[in-house]
Amino acid sequence: MPSAWQRYCQYLVTDLGLGFSLDVSRVRFEESDLAPLLPRMTQALDAMTALEGGAIANADEKRMVGHYWLRDSALAPSDEITTEIDETRAAITQFAHDVHDGKVEGDASKFQFALVIGIGGSALGPQFVAQALGSPYDSMLTFFIDNTDPDGIDTVLGELTGQLGSTLVVVVSKSGGTPETRNGMLEVQRAYQLANLKFAQHAVAITQEGSKLHKTAVHEKWLRIFPMWDWVGGRTSVLSAVGLLPAALQGLDTNGLLDGAAAMDRFTRVADPMKNPAALLALMWHHVGNGKGAKDMVILPYKDRLCLFSRYLQQLVMESLGKEHDRQGKTVHQGIAVYGNKGSTDQHAYVQQLRDGVPNFFATFIQVLKDREEDLDPDTQYVRPVFEVDRGITSGDYLQGFLLGTREALSDSGRDSITITVNEVTGETVGALIALYERAVGLYAELVDINAYHQPGVEAGKKAAAAVLDLQSRVVAQLRSTPSPQTAEKIATSLGEPARTEWVFKLLEHLAANPGRGVIRHGGQSPATATYQAHDEQPEEDEEIDEEQLKQFE
Repeated sequence: MPSAWQRYCQYLVTDLGLGFSLDVSRVRFEESDLAPLLPRMTQALDAMTALEGGAIANADEKRMVGHYWLRDSALAPSDEITTEIDETRAAITQFAHDVHDGKVEGDASKFQFALVIGIGGSALGPQFVAQALGSPYDSMLTFFIDNTDPDGIDTVLGELTGQLGSTLVVVVSKSGGTPETRNGMLEVQRAYQLANLKFAQHAVAITQEGSKLHKTAVHEKWLRIFPMWDWVGGRTSVLSAVGLLPAALQGLDTNGLLDGAAAMDRFTRVADPMKNPAALLALMWHHVGNGKGAKDMVILPYKDRLCLFSRYLQQLVMESLGKEHDRQGKTVHQGIAVYGNKGSTDQHAYVQQLRDGVPNFFATFIQVLKDREEDLDPDTQYVRPVFEVDRGITSGDYLQGFLLGTREALSDSGRDSITITVNEVTGETVGALIALYERAVGLYAELVDINAYHQPGVEAGKKAAAAVLDLQSRVVAQLRSTPSPQTAEKIATSLGEPARTEWVFKLLEHLAANPGRGVIRHGGQSPATATYQAHDEQPEEDEEIDEEQLKQFE
């Protein structure tokens, strides 16, 4: 039986140039466990090669999936796509420089802040990069609106009170019809109007040519439009204009992001799955979860800068792998649940359960060797002595101690764990981590024979939301047509929707909780006895929901 050290040396995969290593030695497996998977992994690597070559991957939409070309445009299957990628990258760099130099201004005011409006992949990736690489010395301070929550929007706008004139707004939506992004844009437009500022002079769009957002930006003469392409999915768009423009405006290392991702892509093309970090990750996921996602993926980065990595991976992994059917149409209910925060914070939260509770997970530790930027003496330029919190011990030493100790405690309790180690958090590192997981997700999907590049469940949710809003307009019309108070059940029955009485009740409760909506709640201690009435002064047309608005959910 090999020792822990022998297993570590045997299964460690390292790229010294990237400053990266992957350790799977603390996953309980034998090579004989993986042997049946290796031929399938070879097929998965071949499929990845075909994908990079331009194969149609998303059969639902008959489109290619080419986010790998974003960091190496020479891989693109046509000269036209290569040129588009190169020209967009150059245009982003130039635009950011012009903004920083004051050549592009708002209402005669130099831009100092960036406000990014998006959702899902149009926000999670840029937010992760912004926090991972940001510093107090960034060229611009970046804010995000990533939901349709009015209070959340007000909170962000409140932080920009008096600064809208020097704020550049970046609206990100491939179709331009994503409701959350559209609503955020309209709310921000209103804020500019109230401040007597011209929104178009502060606005940039990232969208697909010909989309609703593209048409709006052209018609209103926004400052700039950057492209999104149909061959880049939202959750893999962070190295397109979606993530590169906010990062460039913030003054981050966009070239490093792309170079790191390209380097990891090369590393993960290695044919031997045991020497290929993405293939090895996918094999471990399959092994610990029995190929059915039986265990959750807990992401534990021991670095504050990587705190948002787990949120980013939630979408990348769960939207890609959470599928009801395989490619043959068989019901499989695939997926891997992802959660996490950061170490050592988690040791004072849910690590207790990881150690002693239900063994329904595997952990991924992310270790960063470099503690902080060197503190240089301004006169001599020598590195100052490190600060010690105990004799011979720094804060960073404690952090590493907690990581290694927690990993050991989990191993002692029979919990599987993977450890990723990087030298420091740089543009190259972040780009490499993004590429590593993109490829691991694609390879795992091939192993379990599902399509990682569509999301029918998301579309189903949008259609359901449209039905809710349609019902709301009918509920309000019913209230106004009958002056006397009515119960939710009576309204639902009158509308021919008795099966949706609960929806009707919740809609009425929401409307009544917001005084400006013109609905009053009367008494009733239970949902069955509460009654509702339209406020006489509320104009009927204000509650109407335009058909075009509803279509944007489809």
